Amino acid sequence: MHEQGGQITSVRLNPNKSWIPDPGSRMGETVPWSSNGFYLTERPSFTLDPLFHAGAYYVQEASSMFLEEALKQSVDLSQCIKVLDLCAAPGGKSTLIQSVISKESLLVSNEVIKARVNILSENMTKWGAANVVVTNNDPKDFQRLDIYFDVIVVDAPCSGSGLFRKDPVAISEWSENNVQLCAQRQQRILADVVPALKEGGILIYSTCSYSQPEDEEIADWLTGELKMESVKMKIVDDWGIIETVSAKYNAPGYRFYPDKLKGEGFFIAVFKKGLAGEGVNKSLPALLRSPSSLRTKKETATVTAKELSVLRSFIDPVDDLVFIRQQDDILAIPANMADDLALIRSALYIKKAGIKMGNIIRDELVPVHELAVSDRISHSVIRFEVDKETALQYLRREEIKIGTGYKGWALIMFQQLPLGWIKLLGNRINNYYPAAWRILNK
Repeated sequence: MHEQGGQITSVRLNPNKSWIPDPGSRMGETVPWSSNGFYLTERPSFTLDPLFHAGAYYVQEASSMFLEEALKQSVDLSQCIKVLDLCAAPGGKSTLIQSVISKESLLVSNEVIKARVNILSENMTKWGAANVVVTNNDPKDFQRLDIYFDVIVVDAPCSGSGLFRKDPVAISEWSENNVQLCAQRQQRILADVVPALKEGGILIYSTCSYSQPEDEEIADWLTGELKMESVKMKIVDDWGIIETVSAKYNAPGYRFYPDKLKGEGFFIAVFKKGLAGEGVNKSLPALLRSPSSLRTKKETATVTAKELSVLRSFIDPVDDLVFIRQQDDILAIPANMADDLALIRSALYIKKAGIKMGNIIRDELVPVHELAVSDRISHSVIRFEVDKETALQYLRREEIKIGTGYKGWALIMFQQLPLGWIKLLGNRINNYYPAAWRILNK
């Protein structure tokens, strides 16, 4: 099955960004189970595409995009919900989740490995949404947020057999012993995080493995040990997705084989949490199992009316936002998210929250990149549209030239999407693209 056809490249457009592919783009047919997914007719150099750096799209394997369908069939996405993406780096599933939940909803995007949380934070920044919190915590830390989330997505670390065609290295790393170790780790992760799921809440579990101990046997374990109720999904025959059932409890799961559809190997299953007490870690101290016992410290440093008037010229609209200080920076947070942020901060380590605006010095905002690529950047901000060559010079953090007499902060734009900040000083232009993100190759 791994030898069927060549590798397939697919992308998912960002509905937060007002960009429409031109007729001459590489966009081919749509991914059938994704509202924003497209197969590409050929694979470009994404590094040398300014639109990629602007967050216009995310490069994601088509099978993984089925998460959207799983969410739509199991959750009322029009409601205000709280979602946790537990194993989120590099950000494919988190950007997808953010695209389909309501703007009033909250997404907590977590990565346990510290070395990987930076790329997760970068990709969520480029995606541009305000209703996201990025955290760097172990699954067991979420027990401090008992029965808090409406949905938890666990794309679990696995043995990777579903990626053999895409990643030949995965073949050399695979072994039966590794499969068993992965299955044990998957059980630990799930047992640690299930207490954070509300009663009646939805757990979506997925792997890129074909091994039953990591797929159907985990479904049986969730059903038997954690008393989760399996959820059957409706599958269109033409999609080529194979429905399986677990050996003990007949829990449905859904397998993606590359010889039957345009995508890599993948497994996904959906579960609903049962009644009170079922699946909850009873060994936890009562203090941690009671949401009301959590400290809900709030930020005390707020912006002044004068500072707010400065911020208003950079972000729009502002009526649904609150502005708080985090050391020298000002964050823009959806007002309905403020209490949740205080609660999450009391329980977890937060890497990123809302939209970082920058710092106000002498009544002037020194803006940061996060604001530039957010979907809330004001249309009143001065903008300069540039060609691809100039855009790439900017992304390499090289000197660029723009014929204008304007002085001050401005946005560099490519195909009407912001790439980042420049400051025009008359005799020169300062390039403020993040040094850590700059393009290194020519």
